[in-house]
Amino acid sequence: MRLAEYRYQTISKIAGQLLFVEEVDEARIGEVITVVAPDGRSFEGEVLEIKMKTVLVQLFGETTGLDTKGTEIIFTDAVKQAPLSTGVVGRCFNGSFLPIDGLPMILAEDWSPITGFPINPSSRLGPDEFIETTISAIDGLNTLVKGQKLPIFSCSGLPAKELVALVLQNARLREEEKSFAVIFVALGLTFHEYSFYMAILKNLKTPFTAFINMADDPVMERLLAPRLALTVAEHLAFRNSMDVLVVITDMTSYCEALREISSAREELPGRRGFPGYMYSDLASLYERAGRIRDFPGSVTMLPVITMPEDDITHPIPDLTGYITEGQIVLTRDLHSKGIFPPIDILPSLSRLMQKGIGAEKTRQDHRKIANRLYKTYARGRELRKLESIVGREGMAPQDQVLLDFAASFETGFIHQGTEARSVDETLNKGLEILGQFGLAGLQP
Repeated sequence: MRLAEYRYQTISKIAGQLLFVEEVDEARIGEVITVVAPDGRSFEGEVLEIKMKTVLVQLFGETTGLDTKGTEIIFTDAVKQAPLSTGVVGRCFNGSFLPIDGLPMILAEDWSPITGFPINPSSRLGPDEFIETTISAIDGLNTLVKGQKLPIFSCSGLPAKELVALVLQNARLREEEKSFAVIFVALGLTFHEYSFYMAILKNLKTPFTAFINMADDPVMERLLAPRLALTVAEHLAFRNSMDVLVVITDMTSYCEALREISSAREELPGRRGFPGYMYSDLASLYERAGRIRDFPGSVTMLPVITMPEDDITHPIPDLTGYITEGQIVLTRDLHSKGIFPPIDILPSLSRLMQKGIGAEKTRQDHRKIANRLYKTYARGRELRKLESIVGREGMAPQDQVLLDFAASFETGFIHQGTEARSVDETLNKGLEILGQFGLAGLQP
């Protein structure tokens, strides 16, 4: 522990939001620094890299007005921490944890490093119990479970933000006596997107906290916002026994910010120009979801990823898939048919679905109905290829029934517009469509 702050005026280079400070006697990675401009303005930053006595500092704001002669760097011997309080519920902040809702800053009850603390594997509990999103394609066939990290893979132009709005408005627990909250993180928003989400938050009945980063905000805030949000989520979950759903949109903006910072640091690029450590960086966020033994709360994560060039093998969705427990995939084909949400259930998957369904959780027949729907729809989709070759008239009558089922399933089950369906309504809807085609007795 240092006895005093270290102050330097030895900046050798300013590159965007990066400062190179020479002849530094003592520093540590992640240390918070204060930058005092020649005109007296102050900025906050963080130590990114140390090479001998040269320290690379990343500013959290713009570098306008700084120079290499009159700018002072103050090393504080502290890491970036988040103020914690239940007073964050119902509030909106920017990516630096400053209020943007016109209300005063919260009174902190505690402070915690935004990097979080690693969970002892022996103390980590597996995801369990059901979170209802009221979206049939998720609740019925790709169930979200407390403590799970389940990403949504979207494409440019698809209604991902409308799907997120539906989750924000309707996500809930079946056990109404338990405390539930949503933490919403929006990264790199345009003004149009900002207006859309603020209108949703304004009328939200579920307890929420929002961290909003605009497209013209400092790029470093895009990296800070998810960590601040997850630190708040951990406080609400494990200190205040709440079940917290963290919705992050869009992790592609986060990864592009990571690439921008890496490029400014002149690091050797990896796949598609993204840094080689992107996997471990994403894991440091996603792995903060979970449940802990002897703590009643949970942190569940629903990140949105816009796949560049609609490529699911792109490094961002590819690495995300290695870390998370499934994926919800949106498709242009269903969107072009006017189906909302355009969730393609065939490539979609919730690996932990079995942990959250069944008797006393959803319904005893949930798995059987889900298997029937999935298998029958998959058959119908496969037969569409044959139909395109031989025509409908050249197909067997039972195959024509499966074709009709696939179309009805898309328009009647997957498509629901802005309607909120309980899990019971979802399962009943599935049985109804199966019954229309005489398929309710089909063995899964």
